[in-house]
Amino acid sequence: MARETEAEADDGTDRAGAAMPTRQRKIIHVDMDAFYASVEQRDDPSLRGKPLAVGGSAQRGVVAAASYEARAFGVRSAMPSVTAKRRCPDLLFVKPRFDVYKAVSLQIRGIFAEHTDIIEPLSLDEAYLDVTENKQGITSATAIAEAIRRRIREVTGLTASAGVSYNKF
Repeated sequence: MARETEAEADDGTDRAGAAMPTRQRKIIHVDMDAFYASVEQRDDPSLRGKPLAVGGSAQRGVVAAASYEARAFGVRSAMPSVTAKRRCPDLLFVKPRFDVYKAVSLQIRGIFAEHTDIIEPLSLDEAYLDVTENKQGITSATAIAEAIRRRIREVTGLTASAGVSYNKF
């Protein structure tokens, strides 16, 4: 039978019966920046700095992702391609390469796994990480987020945004 410490009983109270403070959770939300479009611009340097949409350019096509250059014209994900082209006449369309995006996503998840096993993916390019108890013993969630962003950049050549909180909201 495990012995309780002087400070805390098994029920989360101290010996006097007062509630012990719970350890504050540390949650990081990581979202890749314009993921599909950024992968395309990384892999084809001729696309860098140009308004780009990943998706179908046909009459019934839809924008799956837009580069920041395209976003400046109001082009957004899920927008009909005709509308996107109207807003940005110089918009370049690239067919999606989901196999490549998935491979890059696995690289990114590998980086997350260097810090925690508690990873809740939301999509190929976005996840919540619980780093309250992290593998590297880093006390600052902000420092962990910075390390993850730096490592993603080193490994994939892509950028990510990260937010830190005590919950997912």
